[in-house]
Amino acid sequence: MRDAILNNLQEPEQLEKLYRSNTSAFAKAFYSIYSEIKEQKVAQHWHARLSYERSEISWGEKNDWLFVIFASLIAGLIAKIPAIFQIKQEFFYTRNIGFIVFPALASYFMWKRNIPFPRILFTAVAFIIAAVYINILPDLPDNDTIILACLHLPFLLWALLGINYVGADLRNDARRMDFLRFNGDFLILSGILVTVGGIFTAIVIGLFKAIGIKIEEFYFDYLAVFAGAALPIISTFITQSNPSLVNKVSPVIAKITSPMVLIMLLIYLGAVLFSDNDPYNDRNFLLVFNLLLLGVMAIILFSLAETSKDQENDWSLFILLALSIVTMVVNGIALTAILFRISEWGITPNRLAILGANFLMLFNLVFIAYRLFNRVKNKDEKNLVENSIATFLPIYIVWAMVVVFIFPILFFSIR
Repeated sequence: MRDAILNNLQEPEQLEKLYRSNTSAFAKAFYSIYSEIKEQKVAQHWHARLSYERSEISWGEKNDWLFVIFASLIAGLIAKIPAIFQIKQEFFYTRNIGFIVFPALASYFMWKRNIPFPRILFTAVAFIIAAVYINILPDLPDNDTIILACLHLPFLLWALLGINYVGADLRNDARRMDFLRFNGDFLILSGILVTVGGIFTAIVIGLFKAIGIKIEEFYFDYLAVFAGAALPIISTFITQSNPSLVNKVSPVIAKITSPMVLIMLLIYLGAVLFSDNDPYNDRNFLLVFNLLLLGVMAIILFSLAETSKDQENDWSLFILLALSIVTMVVNGIALTAILFRISEWGITPNRLAILGANFLMLFNLVFIAYRLFNRVKNKDEKNLVENSIATFLPIYIVWAMVVVFIFPILFFSIR
């Protein structure tokens, strides 16, 4: 987006198209280069336009709401498939939860980004193949390979959403980072809406209960299902229509969360040394350890995406560098524990999946820490830190594809 703005400074129509294609990405890219172009009249005009604080929330146009309502109804109907066709709920939701959310969100960005038909066709075919594949796998609820495929498939569907969010240039690291920032804003707004929805639900049920009418079953079977299916679509619509609504909250959360997590992680590692449990011999402890690692890794990625907006914030960079190093220690412990368990008890789907994920996270953490260290020393390396995240995204996607599509074939054939 930065290069596109610079290349089209003398083309007002192209700048307007860039702005309309992705408002939030345009604003972030423009502010990052404004110091270089602030002498130009067109740059001053756009700066005044983007800096204008709207006092009201943009609720979009009629077509926007027609799309949101239609997509929400479709998502709600997908969520009701087990009740409509008498399908076992555990079987359906463990395999298809991602198809309630991601196709609708991908459709939204196809529509708003004017995605070319070949990309739309590719996305549709990919969703269909994924849906058919995951549902024809054997109904073995306790099979580790099936469970791993079901857990990793939503990540692949999320990647399909990202392909349509990024638009034409899939190799553009800046657009990938915009997608990660969108996910942070999306989660924050969704959390707020879930909290409001929970309060509203309690009030409604309490009011009807006070007059002797029990509406719990109807409410949760219909209203709650459709509202839950609509929530991701509404959150996406609001964040895209009002890019400044959550943008100011995300960096604050990132700056507060990072030092808290760093302190917690240091205390936790100290406590592990004095604990009777260890990840080498306790399977459940190793599982919790890896979940902790995954959560901290997500916080690092989110914090880096938000901190990269403020290139002069050395304190945040130091915190993230320390957090990356400590997380590498946690990753190293988890990695050696997995290798120990494989050497003692052999390879299983779970151990192989966790081993691959830990190796990828370790390489990514080393890459991030190296870039952060150079960023602290060299003030001119502005984009390398965030690129260290964006560059690794396709590698995670490839590993998820291996777990979803190759593991079932590999381990079923071994049996």
